[in-house]
Amino acid sequence: MSGLFDHERAAGAPLPARMRPWQWADFVGQSRLRAKLEQQPIHSMVLYGPPGCGKTTLAGILARGAGLPFHILSAVSAGVKDVRAVIEQGRERFLNQGRGAVLFLDEIHRFSKNQQDALLEAVEAGWITLIGATTENPSFEVVGPLLSRCQVYRLEMLAEDDLNRLLSRALGEGDYASEAGLLAGFTLEDAARALLLEAASGDGRRLLAALEMAGGIARGRVGADGAGTSGTANPIAITHADAQAALEGRVRHYDKGGEFHYDYISAFIKSLRGSDPDAALLYMACMLDGGEDPLFIARRLVIFAAEDIGNASPQALTIATSAFQAIERIGMPAGRISLGPAATFLAESHTSNAANLAINAALDAVRARSVSVPNHLRNAPTRTHRDEGAGLGYQYPHDFPGHFVRAEYRPPAYERAQFYWPTDEGQEARLKDRLRYLWPEREYPAARPAKSKNAAGDGKKDAEQ
Repeated sequence: MSGLFDHERAAGAPLPARMRPWQWADFVGQSRLRAKLEQQPIHSMVLYGPPGCGKTTLAGILARGAGLPFHILSAVSAGVKDVRAVIEQGRERFLNQGRGAVLFLDEIHRFSKNQQDALLEAVEAGWITLIGATTENPSFEVVGPLLSRCQVYRLEMLAEDDLNRLLSRALGEGDYASEAGLLAGFTLEDAARALLLEAASGDGRRLLAALEMAGGIARGRVGADGAGTSGTANPIAITHADAQAALEGRVRHYDKGGEFHYDYISAFIKSLRGSDPDAALLYMACMLDGGEDPLFIARRLVIFAAEDIGNASPQALTIATSAFQAIERIGMPAGRISLGPAATFLAESHTSNAANLAINAALDAVRARSVSVPNHLRNAPTRTHRDEGAGLGYQYPHDFPGHFVRAEYRPPAYERAQFYWPTDEGQEARLKDRLRYLWPEREYPAARPAKSKNAAGDGKKDAEQ
């Protein structure tokens, strides 16, 4: 087991691979999960989390601690044949020694249903201990029978303290001064450290790759014969400019087809609903910078304006729709400029979901009980319709003072139905005052009742996604 990751230890391997730890003492981050796994025997699991958070390293440490053969496959390149070869080795070992092998399957979500099904018998029988890794939510990407045989653990992106430990270990500084850091011939200026930490976005692999690149740039700057070997009195200083050059062209991690796509749009909408334009702009910038379709963001603005602002600020829907049309007609990159004023206006608007709750309640009601149109409200295009009484007794509001006449518009069995409960927010407060004047017998309290009359359901909003 000493050679678990020996293929990564070659001098020419990237720094993140050469620094991969073999034991818990060197593992960085995931303290809560680590405490749990250290106390349990190795078992089949799915590790779910963002890139560079330690999934592969964690699998290797678990296999090493269990003293089991460790096989690494990537679902991107491996097929069922490769999986069956590992299963067969695990089965033979299980039958001969009573213990199987560990299969680490990276990007497990890329396996089809049939490919995942091929793992079921081996996991169930104990021939292999499966450790799957994915950046996608396994609830959506891993088949149910396989999930039922595995524990699912979520890993978080690395915190700044964790990333700092990685830098110190690589450079042989601070608590790691006694170790021969792989970049011990370098020092890192504070400004460069801050830039690398920010650009890493919680991704340890990205951090170390950028550090190695910056070190190479710094070495080239001082010359091939300059200082920088371990133990040299004048190590090479990695400057802010070196770090900036190393990060040029790097794209912030954002998977517009995966979990990040849903998390960021959810945070964006919740920030708008919470009337925080700065937070909304931040999440929107992350999406745009990551290559998200601006029309997707614009569509969500239109939905939000109707669902969460409604009549509290009726112009919000017009502004959101205009932003969508501007992007649609102008195209990128200029079109996305319209998202800024739209998002900030919606974030600073009064909010009300009363109109959205009203249409939901009305839909629930008509699904529970049929609706027949009263005769005086029916259309009467022909003599036959008029002979049937269609339209008879209808009073045209514009013929009356104030362009209003008190009449019954609701159908039989719905005479007391009320779906719309306007709030006291923004312009909706004035609309409520008018409705109170026009329909004094109806209830327009300060807060919406717990359950509307003749309205089924609770009017909860649709899912964010």
